[in-house]
Amino acid sequence: MRLYLLPISTRRTLLYCQKLNAPATQKQTWGDWVQTKASRTWADWEQKDKGWQKKVVSYGNYALRRIPYEEWGLKSVPPLSQRRKQVELRGDEKVEVVYPKSLLPLGKVSKILETLATERESLHKRRLVWCFVGMPITIPVGLLPVVPNLPFFYLVYRAWSHWRAYTGGKHIQFLLKNNLLTYTPSPVVDAVYAGQKQPLPSTPEPTTSPDAELLGNEKVPGPENPYPDGETMLLSQAHGRTMTQALDLPQLEVELERAIWQVETAIQLSREDIAEESSRGGDEKKIP
Repeated sequence: MRLYLLPISTRRTLLYCQKLNAPATQKQTWGDWVQTKASRTWADWEQKDKGWQKKVVSYGNYALRRIPYEEWGLKSVPPLSQRRKQVELRGDEKVEVVYPKSLLPLGKVSKILETLATERESLHKRRLVWCFVGMPITIPVGLLPVVPNLPFFYLVYRAWSHWRAYTGGKHIQFLLKNNLLTYTPSPVVDAVYAGQKQPLPSTPEPTTSPDAELLGNEKVPGPENPYPDGETMLLSQAHGRTMTQALDLPQLEVELERAIWQVETAIQLSREDIAEESSRGGDEKKIP
């Protein structure tokens, strides 16, 4: 498999795992079968012109877009089975980390991976438990005619999602602990960032906690950064698509689109909060 680290802003980095061609003899797991079946069903419902299936898909896509992109990134990393552990320890399967050297110095790459793998670990464990607690409560909804028990299935999906994110983080921790990663700076990725026109949305205040600052406090070289102590976008939606095309990874497009939208939204909300605080007579902070 191949891991990509793609900075979205000066404070946030997207993790994405590309699953390389699996051996033809490898059997599909039960989890993969369920995921494939669910994806096909969802796609069929999207084709409906109207009806409750179409409404479920509309509301569902709205909710899915708000699931943190960090969770989606960890979910892209396969769980660490005993077979995979042995394969990786023997060196039969190399795990490459692709990153932009212009934005992420080599000395920071492993730290960023460690942060992404561990910072949400307790959250996923806690919410997984709450999903299991809520499932029995939603069972009576299944007695309603025609419409399926959507709250129950939503909690099942969220439980699976939190479990996958948790196991994905554990897999990365295993790779880091055993020094099984190969770090590869990508001129292709660097070229995309270099071609991004500035300015992009910025805010004087970071939208993450200090523990989650993935690119540090210093001024990031290259793109213009008007707020070294705040946060500045590094990719627009258009250049997110350019990145997808440059890497020949069409499946990455939805991940980048979601991540860029979420970070842009957080920056915009931060700017609005600062402007509102300033208008109320608080500490004056000018935003260009």
